[in-house]
Amino acid sequence: MAGAVLAIFGIVGIGAAARRVNWLTAEADETLLKLVIRVLLPALILRVVIGNPRLVHAQNLVLPPLVGFGTLLLGFLVGALVARWAHRPLGLNTPAHRRTFALCVGIYNYGYVPLPLAEQFFGTGTVGVLFVHNIGVEVALWTVGILLLSGGLDRRWWLRLINAPSMAIMAALAINFLHWDGYLPQFVMDSLDLLGRCAIPVGLLLIGATIADHFKESQLHRAGAVMAAACVLRLGLLPAAFLGLAWLLPVSTELQRVMVLQAAMPSAVFPIILARHYRGDAPTAVRIVIGTSLVSLITMPIWIWAGLHLLGMSDAAL
Repeated sequence: MAGAVLAIFGIVGIGAAARRVNWLTAEADETLLKLVIRVLLPALILRVVIGNPRLVHAQNLVLPPLVGFGTLLLGFLVGALVARWAHRPLGLNTPAHRRTFALCVGIYNYGYVPLPLAEQFFGTGTVGVLFVHNIGVEVALWTVGILLLSGGLDRRWWLRLINAPSMAIMAALAINFLHWDGYLPQFVMDSLDLLGRCAIPVGLLLIGATIADHFKESQLHRAGAVMAAACVLRLGLLPAAFLGLAWLLPVSTELQRVMVLQAAMPSAVFPIILARHYRGDAPTAVRIVIGTSLVSLITMPIWIWAGLHLLGMSDAAL
């Protein structure tokens, strides 16, 4: 299990190194990101969701988005309360600092890190549920998350929910519902498979490049308290709460596995960009992302192991 986690962060490290030596230039980021979001990730979604037998049951279609939405709300609430009550010792001196802290603590890395782990440990059934779960995460991010960070929503906020991955999920679920999956030529599915296999590696390389871009501005030597608090919450308190919910809620085995993986995740990288765009504090976001990502190298295998044992699935990923 630890080896699988290290492999993922190894690719992130390669992306950071490629940026440092200018093999992966900043000018290439926008094109590569568009390629991942509009082509590679939708191909992966279609490959995993179409014909997935786990996605014909209502409990794997209705509950996962609700869980995704609810876990983000829980994270935002915990982060906001700590930022409000302990802002002085943590050095969160301005509203922008506190809002950014709450956002970054609340949102876990729900895509590029858990996806390869889900496929390696559990197979496409759980990966399909993960994609459906992430619909709720996206809705929470672009509504409650943006409200938390900026204090309001622009008029076109809802357009951010209409993107290529979400359209791919809806299209794949419709194909399953209509039982059209048997009519798709094999070469189409083979093409989707080849494209989909590129999505995660390219996405991880871009994450590494983004972290490398913002590493200097993070001033990590001045941010020990913020990073420690973020790690305690994102990698300590919230994982315990997520696993408790996975144990208590009457959800499917696939969704329990998704909750175990998401419980172990560090903070997502995307809030660095959001903090710049929505009047947050980008250095605070960078500190939390780097701090939780580094510490998660140790905590991630531990939480996944503990969650699987708690739910009686210890043989699934061992």
